[in-house]
Amino acid sequence: MTNPKESEEKLSEIEWHRKMAAQLFNQTWDLIDKGEDRSQDENDDMIHSAHASRHHWKAVVNSGKYSNSGPMNLERGDWQISRVYAILKRPVAALYHAERCLKICKENEIGDFDIAFAYEAMARAHSIAGNKESKDYITKANEAADKIAKKEDKEYFLGELTTI
Repeated sequence: MTNPKESEEKLSEIEWHRKMAAQLFNQTWDLIDKGEDRSQDENDDMIHSAHASRHHWKAVVNSGKYSNSGPMNLERGDWQISRVYAILKRPVAALYHAERCLKICKENEIGDFDIAFAYEAMARAHSIAGNKESKDYITKANEAADKIAKKEDKEYFLGELTTI
């Protein structure tokens, strides 16, 4: 990663944080998509890139310089971190970040597919922990899915929910 002062693009510090947040989020997705073909180093990179993305998003959100960034970026970051830990069968960390995601959604009245995915994260984390609460959160996720506005978002979400 480049230092903002060394960047040929001459980005401000906050612009650099925004660029890194998005790149690391996408890098995490690329590693998630590799599935079982990931090496141990790639698993570690997946953890680190998810956390780093969330860290950079917090800097962007706290700056207040981007009107299109806010709590939604933070809850999506926690959702992605939870998903990474669920994939790696680390229930304590998965549950912690799923709870953070859900809390941010509720505190900021974030709905649509974000709240549905927050419930999905809770269900997935409880599932890998072997907790019966998983079923309750699957029910809440299905109820939230009924309120997803876009048909394609709803279909994608329901497809993901069936993977628990």
